[in-house]
Amino acid sequence: MCVIAAFVLFGTILTVNSEKHSLTYIYTAFSKPVQLPGIHEFTAMGLLDDRMIDYYDSASQKKVPKQPWMEEKLGPEYWEKGTRSRQSKEQWFKVNIDILMKRMRQNDTDPHILQWRVGCEVDRQPDGSTKFRRGMNMYSYDGNDFLSFDDDNSRWIAPDNYGKQTKEKWNEIQVLNDYTKGYLEKECVEWLKKFLQYGEKQLRNAPPPEMHVFAKQARTETNIILTCMATGFYPKDIIMNIRKDGRVLTELDGLRSTGVRPNEDNTHQIRMSVENLKTDRATYTCEVEHRASGMRGFKEWDHTVVDEPVPYIAGIIRGVAICLLTILFVLLIVYLKKKVCAGGTASPNSGL
Repeated sequence: MCVIAAFVLFGTILTVNSEKHSLTYIYTAFSKPVQLPGIHEFTAMGLLDDRMIDYYDSASQKKVPKQPWMEEKLGPEYWEKGTRSRQSKEQWFKVNIDILMKRMRQNDTDPHILQWRVGCEVDRQPDGSTKFRRGMNMYSYDGNDFLSFDDDNSRWIAPDNYGKQTKEKWNEIQVLNDYTKGYLEKECVEWLKKFLQYGEKQLRNAPPPEMHVFAKQARTETNIILTCMATGFYPKDIIMNIRKDGRVLTELDGLRSTGVRPNEDNTHQIRMSVENLKTDRATYTCEVEHRASGMRGFKEWDHTVVDEPVPYIAGIIRGVAICLLTILFVLLIVYLKKKVCAGGTASPNSGL
């Protein structure tokens, strides 16, 4: 297959664009051990741009670095303090899962799950400064979202009446709301900036995406499915388009996207596809922009249709391991989910 390709390293172009970065902490607690390999009663992890930087679980009882630069830049005191903080949160989760179960008249026959996701996103400007983008602070119980913090209005909100009791209680504690807003917009951002600085070498060496364009026979005999794929890139912030005679295709044209998905090696992949007539002789071009690695690429489809995109199977398979783990975890939540009213929980700085 002959494919016209062009790749541009655009250091000068990159300077006019900002980069999106995120710092997220995810806590997951079960009401009792589930006796499944790799699933602990309590886990906590920090992620910078969706790449794990630290980890703690109830079995090890220790917060540990997951990136070499985290271990290099942060001394023993940081990890000891972090371990104590994680142990304290583990106890908080145990207490509040028990409170939720009693509130909703649940027994201990099946395990229940309490989760907390907190963090912030920023735009890093060309001059190195950062601009706050948004904060996130949300809770779920047995797979149901039931409480989150509205950073713009400094208020807790619940998607339904089940979280109303906790929402009203927390909104009466103004100091809690002020602290939460301050953490999301200031403290979290400061840590994010610090971690970006520590991991700067890794970010400078960000791997660019591999690009592939291929077409396969559609179910309809007269049609083909054209696919644009990018894989092996980090961080996950990427722009992809498919153009037809220079015009960017949209969902109205039947364009479909997988969204950004994880590979097993901490990189990411994304695919976009559109179904067309075999007789369509328009010029189709795949374009990808990955600002972190400074790469901008273009590939034009040569109208060849293959039975199976053999050269690209390895890239597609990269995400299978993590996707399977994600599916298993989702199935576990669905299995544990019961037909009960979802209740609320509190920040580790406030009880129910």
